[in-house]
Amino acid sequence: MDNSNRKIIKEIAGNLDCGMDCYYNSKTDEIIAIPNLSQVSDEEEFKKVFLEDLEKIKKQKSDFIKIEVLESFESFKIMEQFVEQMTDDKFKQELEIILIRKKPFQNFKHSIDNSDFRQNWFDFKQNELEEIVKNLLKTQKANTHQNL
Repeated sequence: MDNSNRKIIKEIAGNLDCGMDCYYNSKTDEIIAIPNLSQVSDEEEFKKVFLEDLEKIKKQKSDFIKIEVLESFESFKIMEQFVEQMTDDKFKQELEIILIRKKPFQNFKHSIDNSDFRQNWFDFKQNELEEIVKNLLKTQKANTHQNL
């Protein structure tokens, strides 16, 4: 994979991690990131701020690939995968317990943020998001070529 593709995948993954839906134009390599509607409290204000981008996407709909923010079960799966690969048995066990109790996202974040594994988590999650984006783009491009 060349550097421009890596950069695109990294940017999309970063936006997804921030709760943004991404629209990628494979013809121009343009990325438009818009907050996921579930994250928006004022829909009218949202439409005002993102009107130009929304209209552009609507006009060029066939050129854009939409990559939506992960569902909670998908994010949970990434947390599980991180825990599975942990080598520190004590911390691994702590995280396993967190994942089966109430409020796993909040408690996982708190535990990670107060550990020596914070950067490991961020690196792991970014890598997983990049893999998801890479696979989605590959699938979408293949589907587009089949439809031609």
